[in-house]
Formats: sequence, structure tokens, C-alpha cells
Amino acid sequence: MPEIQMPKLSDTMTEGTLVSWKKKVGDQVNAGEVLAEIETDKATMEWEASDDGVLTEIFVPEGGKANIGEKIAFIGEKGKKRTSNESEDNASEEVKTRPDEGKAEKEKPAPAEAQQPETAPPQQQAPEKKQEPKPEERAEPETAKSTAARVKVSPLARKIAEAKGVDLSGITGTGPGGRIVQKDVEAAASVALSAAPVKVPTPEITAGETARFSLSGMRKIIAERLASSLGPIPHFYLNIEVNADALMRVRAELKSDAENESANITLNDFILKAAVVAALREPKVNASFDGDAIIQYGDVNLAVAVAMEEGLVTPVIRAAQSKSLREISAAVKDLAGRARNKRMKPEEFQGGTLTVSNLGSYGIDYFSAVINPPQAIILSIGAIVRQPVVNRDDEIVPGYRMKIGMSCDHRVVDGAIGANYLKALRQLLENPSLLLL
Repeated sequence: MPEIQMPKLSDTMTEGTLVSWKKKVGDQVNAGEVLAEIETDKATMEWEASDDGVLTEIFVPEGGKANIGEKIAFIGEKGKKRTSNESEDNASEEVKTRPDEGKAEKEKPAPAEAQQPETAPPQQQAPEKKQEPKPEERAEPETAKSTAARVKVSPLARKIAEAKGVDLSGITGTGPGGRIVQKDVEAAASVALSAAPVKVPTPEITAGETARFSLSGMRKIIAERLASSLGPIPHFYLNIEVNADALMRVRAELKSDAENESANITLNDFILKAAVVAALREPKVNASFDGDAIIQYGDVNLAVAVAMEEGLVTPVIRAAQSKSLREISAAVKDLAGRARNKRMKPEEFQGGTLTVSNLGSYGIDYFSAVINPPQAIILSIGAIVRQPVVNRDDEIVPGYRMKIGMSCDHRVVDGAIGANYLKALRQLLENPSLLLL
């Protein structure tokens, strides 16, 4: 029966919080039943049991936290608790990397010295035959370092990590089977160097003037990712102003038809659809930097920034180029609602290829967003403002204008590429009927 460990429920998760246990000690547990609710850095998720048995022990209470891989419970036979031998047996099984390794470990003869008779002559006690290495020395490099860590890493990557003081447990490998390779360690070392915090003396605080709040898992991840973005990624910024008169007119027409489903389509939905179509016209922005190569994606996986009390999340609309305006509208409402209720699946936060962040509803006219790595661009959408404008007849008339900024990774997107993308985006937003096709 298994020792239950904290699972990795998102790509950036390092620890989880046990929100609630759905079973108590002594309860029968069947595979597929919800065992607990776990809060990650992005959402609260129901976690199902994978084995039948009885919940005999709970190591992490409700509200408690545990790192990935740490034991949180034990499912066994009724009245039977996990023994230390069981834990060690499980650990040794996970370390094995070759089918015959466990057998070799058990059948390995005793060392030569132990087989020598006590009266053996000196030359027989010191044979030149090389002593067979101990089992822990014969283990594969990726598991020999620490059974608990269970980190897959190439020998060269481990050597570089030790030389640079990089913690391998915090790195997601990009090699086969999630194996950590040289470029992963070098990237982590670069991020750690650029994101090293500057120590600032903590000011004295008078009681009652302020309060101190521990960072939530989500806020920790936001801090880490932004530091790893703005430092290593060479940002540059482009800005345009869009004539939103036609956009406001079409939106008003749709809204007036209350019986039509299209009445629920918002201005933000038009902007999201336009961002996707513009990426099809300038596909070089739908890409990412990968060390010695640029990866260009066939699908536009649109990440949409959603504000929450704890911070910001970016659920992803996959293959958004194949969805209509109405479908994008429905998808973003569903994702945003479940994100705010922390009821999303891990894969719904992963794989975005470009992001749109809209602060217009908060009264922000213009801002510059930080790129969400490994994406190459992020759009920052400001409010639609009614203001005096000069028309084609040189007359000053009231009109609607919207400012849009784009932050670009200069390793992937040059100024001309970014300009072409924004040109296509402006044309679509100023002619919104094109987005209804």
C-alpha cells in the first residue's frame, strides 16, 4: 500500500497547502475517490486517490503545507500503520534505474577482505583486483545524489550545478523524460544571478502602524517569475493609439439585441480575438527563445491575465485561432470564473504563447506589462477614452481612443516585426466587422 506524497499539480508548484481532507483516519478509500483539496500557487484542486485501502495516517493537517514529494498521508490495511522498513523499501525501489540493479544489490558477494581467512598471508589480503563499488556508488547519476529529491540530471549538469551552487530540486528539466541538462542549470544560474535581491535594512516599525503578511504560494511564484523575466529578458516597448469609434458602435449594436447570445460579447472579447488574428498575420511574434534557437508555434495559445485577490493568473485558451469571437468570449468567461474560484486544472495554466493584460476596466489609460516567459510578447490594453479628436476634415469632434502597448523580447521580436503586428492589430480593431467573420 502506498505512502501518499504531495503531488506536483502545476508547472511552477514547489509546495502545496492541504485545504481540506475529504476522508478521515480509518475511512475506507477507493481508487478515484476525492481524497483531499490541495491549494497550489494557481488554484485549489481536488486530488483523487490512486489505490484502494484504508486511510491509516495523516501527516499534514488541514491548513498545513508540504513540499512536493513530502509524505502527507498513508493508505494501508485497517489498523496497520506505515513502518520505517516500508518507507525505506519504497524509496529504494524508486532509486532503481536498471531492472537488474536491485538483484545485483542483493546477490553481490561480500567484499574480498571479508572472505579471506584470518591466517591468510599479507599478499592475499591485499589483492590487486578492484573492489566492486557499493550499491549507492553504482546508482545512476540522476538518483545517486538523493533518494528523497528524485531528480533526474545528467552528470555534466550535476557537475555544473555543484560548481555554481545551483539547487537542482527547483529546476524543471527540458531533456528526455524531464531530465535536467546543461542548459537548464546554466539558465537557472543566470536567473539566480540577475534576480539576487538587494538587502535593504528593515526599518523599525511602531506597533499598530502596519502589519506583516506571509507570502501566499501564488504571490511567491509571481515574484519569482517576474524577477526571472525582467532581468534576463531584454524588453523593449512599442505603443499605438487605436480609433475605437467603430468598435464602440458594433458593441452597442450587439448589446441592444438582448435576445441574441452575441449581446454578451464584451469589448475585451473583440480585443482578444484581434490579438489572435493579428498573430496569424505576423506569426513571428507567436514564438519563444530557446537558447540557441527560436521556436515558432503553429497554434496561438492565448493567455489571458485574470486578477485575483492573491495576485494574477493567466489561464490559456488553446488553439484560439480556430475559435470564433463568440467561442473566445465563452471560453474566457469560463476560465476567468473558475480561476477566481480556484477550480482550474493544472494544464489550463500552461502552454500559453502570448498574453493579453487589460487594465482598461480599472481606469488605466496606458501601462507596460512584464513578459510572461517563455513567451515573446505581452499586450497591455488601456481604457477606451472619449476625447476631442481631429477628423479627416480637420474638424475637432468627440471620439473614442484606446492606447495599446506591447512588450517584446528583443531576442525574438525586432522592432519591425512588432510594428507589423501592431499594424495588423489596429486594422482589425478599427474594422471590427472583420472579427465577426
